[in-house]
Amino acid sequence: MNDGRNRLKKAKSFAISQKVVRDAWKHVKENKGAAGVDEETIADFEKDLRNNLYKIWNRMSSGSYLPPPVRPAAIPKKAGGGKRKLGVPCVSDRVAQTVGKLYFEPIVEPHFHEDSYGYRPNKSALDAVEVTRKRCWKYDWVLEFDIKGLLETSSYCTPPHDRLSKRWC
Repeated sequence: MNDGRNRLKKAKSFAISQKVVRDAWKHVKENKGAAGVDEETIADFEKDLRNNLYKIWNRMSSGSYLPPPVRPAAIPKKAGGGKRKLGVPCVSDRVAQTVGKLYFEPIVEPHFHEDSYGYRPNKSALDAVEVTRKRCWKYDWVLEFDIKGLLETSSYCTPPHDRLSKRWC
């Protein structure tokens, strides 16, 4: 028996804990959310929980995990009308994404600048607004920069798109 477990550990490409997969499931279940393209709800996924979590763990550990397609959805924008396009992942993919986040985030988090607020643990857009408000009273200047706009439409600077795409894409 022990030989089989040792062989299994050696056969896996990535050391992913089954406990982390279970923890990821708990996060996904707490967040609720809609079904993906497979129409499987959280309740449906939970009916065969052990097998579903095992499949995710096995595929991620072996390096063979491939995310399923997302379900397209359009939600109304809060301001200005129109709709915003979203891709709703399947429950199993949300679990897999959370596994990745649980492993990746503690490694990269210490390297972020303290003034980076997007999608960071224990930081929110309201925290960014609060810091901005305090600095507006402290300083008499503001610098705003839209890098997306620069790369799309700037007539002042033509960035080397070929080098940028090699570096960032």
